[in-house]
Amino acid sequence: MATQHSPPPTTIPNLKDKLPKLEPRRRRPPPSNPLPLPETPSLPPPPDTSSHSFQDPTRRILSTHDHELFLSSPTYNLIVAFVFGLSDAIIDTPILAVKDDDCSPIVKSIISILDEAEALVLATPPDDAEGSRFGNKVFRTFLDKAKAASPSWHQKLGLTSPEAISEVETYLNHSFGNRTRIDYGSGHELNFIIWLLCLYQLQIVKRADFKALVLKVFIRYLELMRTIQSTYYLEPAGSHGVWGLDDYQFLPFLFGASQLLHHPFITPLAIHQELTLEEFGHDFMYLGQVSFVNSTKTVKGLRWHSPMLDDISSAKSWGKIEGGMRRMFVAEVLRKLPVMQHFLFGSLVPAVEGMSTESEAGVINEENEAEGGAVVVEHDGVKHVHNLNSWGDCCGIKVPSAIAAAQAARKNGAGESLRRIPFD
Repeated sequence: MATQHSPPPTTIPNLKDKLPKLEPRRRRPPPSNPLPLPETPSLPPPPDTSSHSFQDPTRRILSTHDHELFLSSPTYNLIVAFVFGLSDAIIDTPILAVKDDDCSPIVKSIISILDEAEALVLATPPDDAEGSRFGNKVFRTFLDKAKAASPSWHQKLGLTSPEAISEVETYLNHSFGNRTRIDYGSGHELNFIIWLLCLYQLQIVKRADFKALVLKVFIRYLELMRTIQSTYYLEPAGSHGVWGLDDYQFLPFLFGASQLLHHPFITPLAIHQELTLEEFGHDFMYLGQVSFVNSTKTVKGLRWHSPMLDDISSAKSWGKIEGGMRRMFVAEVLRKLPVMQHFLFGSLVPAVEGMSTESEAGVINEENEAEGGAVVVEHDGVKHVHNLNSWGDCCGIKVPSAIAAAQAARKNGAGESLRRIPFD
């Protein structure tokens, strides 16, 4: 009978030295922002204009090289100093803190000009027969009326020289939107600020006016542009709006963050609270603009229609948001060639030596561009054609106005229930 052998005993391996040692989890450092926080440069005093030679503003950033020259120029520092100086002037200041009696006569005159511009809009109703949610062509009639009224408006401000009026009014005329594309974006908004900068350069407005320039003049311009956008269905200048913040405006978020910088109880998360928006939106630009954005969208919730605003609301403080808005203004407006290709340089906001001219580049003045024409530009080092009824694919595509969808739905009796539109 065969003897059964038991299996050899199993050897238990010693894993003591093979298992990784457990260490306490280290908290990862927060991601560092590669862009430094832009400080407010010193605003230079206005130039001596006693023997000044004015010139009509033209485009001078027509290549990457031109853009680089601009970014290292005194004019770049002048613009940053003026915009950030306006923002600094309203830190912790609600809109209602500036009363009408606090405004200088020149500020009141500027506001009256914007009132007259809105009266022209109301006197130039859109042609509803077009039935399109893209830009209404009657907008061009409004621009013609505004341009005709512009010389008398500037005479109210004390400008008597036709050459001076011709230079300064160009920025105001371009601040209402693009005539050919019937669109509006942060570049047009910037033109309004440059118009105010020209008035500063001419010593028509003073540094003492800065608070009122934001909380009275810019607020009135914002109201005017909402009327224009809702009347003529201006398209966003590019398919992405202002980087997910808003289809049209940027500066209300920079200025608005300054207003709320040290607010004792309104936090960044408050933009999700309808009662807070309703109660304080009229006094703080940031909240007011969020409320306006909500009113024009076809779906409810910032997470869906404005994801960047939704992300920003998780910031720990308004200081973080204000710093981010400063970075964004520099990086996404002044340092973006597709935006700055349309910037205009004259004598008060001058180009620097070596920058291209429109004649050298074979580019016609934007005001003379024909509908449906095209212009050769350089973007990311490559020359290509931009069709004038929209940006090229590199810069965005033609999209309908969200405001137009909202207006159309209301006309059809849909009330606040809005239908979706493409790219919204």
